Amino acid sequence: MTRFPKKRNSKKEVLKSMRVARDQDVKWEKGRAFGLIYHINEEIDSLLKDAFMMFFSENGLNPTAFPSLRKFETEVVSMTASLLHGDEKVTGNMTSGGTDSILCAVKTARDWARDHLPLATTPEIVLPRSGHPAFEKAAHYFGIKTVFVPVGDDFRADVDAMRAAVTQNTILMVGSAPAYPHGVIDPIRELAAIAQEKGILFHTDSCVGGFMLPFVKKLGYPIPDFDFSVPGVTSMSADLHKYAYAAKGASVVLYRTPEIRRYQMFVSTDWSGGIYPSPTIAGTRPAGPIAAAWAILNYLGEEGYLEITEIVMRTAQKIQAGINAISGIKTLGKPEMSVFAIASDNPSIEIYEVADELHERGWHLDRQHFPASLHMTVNYMHADVVDEFLAALTESVDVVRRPSFRKVASRWVISITDFLVRILPETWVTSIMEKFSALLGGGGGLPQRMAPMYGLIGTLPNRGDLKELVLDLLDGLTREE
Repeated sequence: MTRFPKKRNSKKEVLKSMRVARDQDVKWEKGRAFGLIYHINEEIDSLLKDAFMMFFSENGLNPTAFPSLRKFETEVVSMTASLLHGDEKVTGNMTSGGTDSILCAVKTARDWARDHLPLATTPEIVLPRSGHPAFEKAAHYFGIKTVFVPVGDDFRADVDAMRAAVTQNTILMVGSAPAYPHGVIDPIRELAAIAQEKGILFHTDSCVGGFMLPFVKKLGYPIPDFDFSVPGVTSMSADLHKYAYAAKGASVVLYRTPEIRRYQMFVSTDWSGGIYPSPTIAGTRPAGPIAAAWAILNYLGEEGYLEITEIVMRTAQKIQAGINAISGIKTLGKPEMSVFAIASDNPSIEIYEVADELHERGWHLDRQHFPASLHMTVNYMHADVVDEFLAALTESVDVVRRPSFRKVASRWVISITDFLVRILPETWVTSIMEKFSALLGGGGGLPQRMAPMYGLIGTLPNRGDLKELVLDLLDGLTREE
């Protein structure tokens, strides 16, 4: 256990320790991470840092104390609304990120339904299985049931299945533009029409694409309608710290009318400390992300974002073409922008093993399930590393294609363990998985190679066992070793 320090340390010592710790992180500055980080160049970084630090100490909790922050936030919200075809009635707030925005939208729907849907005694959200887990998290927090609907063969929401899932308890339908796992846009117009017909709210989750798709469409790419131009869309989420390239954490949640947004807000009138109003979930709100978001939108403008988007789209298409030219792997579906997934189309090539090989070469790609795939989010900084990445990917696939003792042993362990968890009592499953993880990792915690673990996880019949395993892992990752 790290004890609270009794004595001061010098600035030099503190920063040195931090740099040593940072050396273990993924080298995103070199374009090695396809997700988590969105970066343009050092000039933009300088602007963001200057704007952020100018408001380092301010607090967005009270706009009357800091009218500058009120100006920045309301103008960012207004600019975002205009980008997403909102009229003068569309309003919203900045939040700390996509999950925060989605929590706000779900809480708003719940409270709106209490006044407008009296028959919805057990409120439900209907969303495709590809919908972001933040909706499930929000439902968990706010006492709402999530109804997941399988996607079609194209990985998009199945319109007929979504319609069939709506009941008198449904208060909100959700579609993604695009869905994070495979980068495809759900049929928002058709889904929103169902919501409008049923008299319920509809949310377009455009956390990933909100600041990308409008410019992709302006460049002439075929992008289906997904925003407030679609009747029935009553709220949207769009992350500034993704393709707007703003400082973390910054997102926007928007509502078609001020009347809907009122259900998002909270006011306490009887506290001894005075009247306490809060427009979003957070109380204290860091001012830096608000200021930096305003700065980057005004600095780049439509002209700058169009130039960046054109480079990103060319980069994404070049990477996709390179992937599809490698025998044994492919991109999934027909993604509309720069988010997509890589899968195997050859039984001898385990895609998670490809991820392990890429990791050993310094590349970070997230692993996905159903189907097994690797996630890619391409942004501006990847334009300079396309050839390097494709060379590493080709080499990784070639290594996985060749038989090896590690591959054979890993697959035998998966098969044996999979068999055991199907026949043994459920209480033994977590113990088996822990032993399996330790065997692969050589010392507990995360194993060095994740392919065998992910391969087994995908076959576990009891997802409750998996949840307990992940909770144990999460607990370990958030406690000191």
